[in-house]
Amino acid sequence: MLYQIHELQHAAISPMAQWADAVSHLFTSAVSPLAYTPFARNIAAGAELFHRIGKDYNKPSFNIESTTVDGQFVEIEEATVAAKPFCNLIHFEKKTSKALNQPKLLLVAPLSGHHATLLRDTVRVLLHEQDVYITDWIDARMVPVSQGAFHLHDYVHYVQDFIRLLGPDVHVMAICQPTVPVLAAVSLMATAGDIQPRTMTLMGGPIDGRLSPTEVNKLASERPYEWFENSVIDVVPFNYPGAGRRVYPGFLQHAGFIAMNPEKHMESYLHFYEDRAHGHPADAHVKFYDEYNAVLDMAAEFYLETIKTVFQDFALPNGTWKVDGKLVRPQDIKNVALLTVEGGKDDICGPGQTEAAHKLCSSIPAEHRKHHVEAESGHYGIFSGRRWRENICPLVSEFIRAHNG
Repeated sequence: MLYQIHELQHAAISPMAQWADAVSHLFTSAVSPLAYTPFARNIAAGAELFHRIGKDYNKPSFNIESTTVDGQFVEIEEATVAAKPFCNLIHFEKKTSKALNQPKLLLVAPLSGHHATLLRDTVRVLLHEQDVYITDWIDARMVPVSQGAFHLHDYVHYVQDFIRLLGPDVHVMAICQPTVPVLAAVSLMATAGDIQPRTMTLMGGPIDGRLSPTEVNKLASERPYEWFENSVIDVVPFNYPGAGRRVYPGFLQHAGFIAMNPEKHMESYLHFYEDRAHGHPADAHVKFYDEYNAVLDMAAEFYLETIKTVFQDFALPNGTWKVDGKLVRPQDIKNVALLTVEGGKDDICGPGQTEAAHKLCSSIPAEHRKHHVEAESGHYGIFSGRRWRENICPLVSEFIRAHNG
């Protein structure tokens, strides 16, 4: 019922948000007399602020049209190389006649509220030296019920299918939430004697959430499973293709994101108003919140199983996780080089949670394992921004080159 109420509220606010957008343009356009009235900038800034708070944020585009390889300009074209009900595998294909022979990298994006475009900066920097593929997860409200459910084990199978598709020379990189199912996927493939990626890079993920628990870990572990099922799960309304599907709605996830640092977001919006009132562009704010405010629904069964398996039972580090009746055994991985990366100031996945993968992957020789802590980095800083570009990505690229066969 909460989803229906949200849709009604959005339907009521949407016309006012559009009106505010029109007001903003009337008080800033050079051809409008209103732009030359007293306090025009303040009125326009307030209207623009209201518009941005009330507007609908659609899935952004990657907008990566080119890159440089060895100093040479290369055009990029996005191509869907595999399509599944809940995920598309996107290839950032380099349009050049020159044989680049770059390492093939499968970048597994989080399915935790935001779209894969949250990793835009990650992809943009990796493209200089890697042949990048990314998992582009589909908003569950857009997937008809006839396509079936999406469980945590389906996520594992998707990763396995993509690894098989790309072949044994592929490298795998997972950021945050997918570190757990990616480690499970590679473990199960090792146990079965299936193909293995050459390297596995795990960044800022809850491999063992018992270590340095954050507020996210505490919420997931202190609340009973039934609380999550009864409090945050709703049904997609009739006006979407996924009508009738049980989901963890994106708008609830977004409210949770904001609630983690409400003062920070209020300050950011205040600075936006002040910048616009003084005629400044505020591009950084617009760019960040266009991405941050665009959220997707997660299938209820996937979300609830993740809560129980990863954050309550700690099934992976406890050695009790089974996928389709098969035990997940990271100790069976022998021929995959392992790199883990953590942020020293990560308030979502505490230090040590990702490093725990090394203890679990005990059969990987020490010379094929590496751990890096970016001491001054928060969660987003390990895959986006200056520290990612200058410190972490070069480390990842060097590790991939060293184990590229």
